[in-house]
Amino acid sequence: MELQYGAPLNLLHWAQGNQSRLKPPVCNAAVWPDGDYIINMVGGPNTRTDFHDNPTEEIFYQIQGNAYLEIWDRGRFDRIELREGDAFLLPAHVIHSPQRPEPGLCLLVEKPRPAGEHDSLQWFCPVCATEVWRFSKQLESLVDDLPKAYQLFYARSEDERRCRHCGTVHPGKDYAAWHGLRQRSNH
Repeated sequence: MELQYGAPLNLLHWAQGNQSRLKPPVCNAAVWPDGDYIINMVGGPNTRTDFHDNPTEEIFYQIQGNAYLEIWDRGRFDRIELREGDAFLLPAHVIHSPQRPEPGLCLLVEKPRPAGEHDSLQWFCPVCATEVWRFSKQLESLVDDLPKAYQLFYARSEDERRCRHCGTVHPGKDYAAWHGLRQRSNH
């Protein structure tokens, strides 16, 4: 028998063999890049300050380590813990930022984006949760498209990253600074 995607594979062995691809900023690598689903293995730790609005559902299965989803909802931040062994179905359009503060592995399953449905990346003020900048695009590849959007935001001047509500300058790609401001504000 010849199967289009081959025999079953051991995800942990696959992750070991592809460790160099599971690095920041996205930490994603496609397990089966040509299937009907987007199936990625995600490593950790990561260093993201962006939030993602996906037009489709996402399935998270936290295989190793712990992670969490920072959620932005109606001007406030919230958090969903993903403990080792947890599976979670995130509804479409829940604005989230996958945070992986420790080494780990997560299997992420998504649907291909329907034509005309855009993903958005957003950066929010860590102090007052006001949107600072948004980028929307018909996503073709998580691994290729997201870093390009990051670079567009990181290249913006301090004035362009300044919150129009409270005046805080978003620290761009400085993950530790964003999370430090976020924790101090306790918003």
